[in-house]
Amino acid sequence: MPVTHPAPHPTVPDYSCDVLQVNDLHFSYPDGHAALHGINLSLCQGDKVALVGPNGAGKSTLMLHLNGILTGKGGLTVAGLPVNEKNLPQIRAAVGLVFQNPDDQLFSPTVFEDVAFGPLHMGLPEAEVRSRVMEALEAVRMAAYADRLSHHLSVGEKKRIAIATVLSMRPQLLVLDEPSAGLDPRARRTLIHLLRDLPMTMLVSSHDLAMVKELFPRIIIMDNGEIVADGLTADLLEDQALLEAHGLEKP
Repeated sequence: MPVTHPAPHPTVPDYSCDVLQVNDLHFSYPDGHAALHGINLSLCQGDKVALVGPNGAGKSTLMLHLNGILTGKGGLTVAGLPVNEKNLPQIRAAVGLVFQNPDDQLFSPTVFEDVAFGPLHMGLPEAEVRSRVMEALEAVRMAAYADRLSHHLSVGEKKRIAIATVLSMRPQLLVLDEPSAGLDPRARRTLIHLLRDLPMTMLVSSHDLAMVKELFPRIIIMDNGEIVADGLTADLLEDQALLEAHGLEKP
């Protein structure tokens, strides 16, 4: 299968792309199911990369490794730090992971409290927490919602607040799992504009290949726990045979 953006050799990290380095990563679940088979990839500052593939390809498993929720065998560094138990507090501040279902991330009575949760647990002073909350809410165009009840919001509004909860921690890498899932056309368009405008390094898992084509210059295709292609979105999304071989449809 074509790989037009070379992955780093497992023993030779590319230090020019030190936002994320994954080197020969393997992972099996307790039931013996092998979910990742020698994953190699790197992200540089400012990269916006889509991660696509059929259900069961290993995309979510890979993403859960990036802040230490899962631990496999191989090399994994974020912002130059190895992902290990000692570094977990710094890793989890550096990786903003946004789950597919925003209700998994929003549990406080108000929007403000949800977005303040991370900075408060970083031990920041109250004035800094308030500043970060409003900065994050403004970034997702939800500043007017600070005093609203989180559980009364629409799905699209909840997704934007969930993004704000990680932006308030000022991560170096934003990782999103199926951000456009369940959104109506207006909310989806709002999300696309938001992701385009955020000046951050991103890794976004999505089945929405039309959104991927519009937003992400680079695409990584996974299947059966392996990266089968990594290259320019414009090129790989034109490869009909490649897409069909891995359960994807040309947008």
